[in-house]
Amino acid sequence: QAQLIESGGGLVQAGDSLRLSCAASEFSLERYTIGWFRQAPGQGREGVSCISASDGSTWYATSVKARFTSSRDNNEKTVSLQMNNLKPEDTGVYYCAALDTYYSCSEYMSYDSWGQGTQVTVSS
Repeated sequence: QAQLIESGGGLVQAGDSLRLSCAASEFSLERYTIGWFRQAPGQGREGVSCISASDGSTWYATSVKARFTSSRDNNEKTVSLQMNNLKPEDTGVYYCAALDTYYSCSEYMSYDSWGQGTQVTVSS
């Protein structure tokens, strides 16, 4: 299992951008499909996006489509979630998760490694 570390969260205003990063503590994420999830206060965890290891294909939740972008950096050591035009409803703890698989990711994928999360707070 990968040991994952998220970074890049913070407090921003509506309309601002943030870039979250997900890194593995000891190796690259090249062969791992990465999912991004968030959990708002008092609510369950929801899938936000994922990026496949095999072909780089991505999936986005309807609520973030056209605002969020998942990508891998050139050396495959980190995966990023670029979040633009943030809204107060985007507030929550954001987690990345990993699965060692070459299947294309989807909203239904289950992951076996999780990070500790990074807080994103968007004020109105």
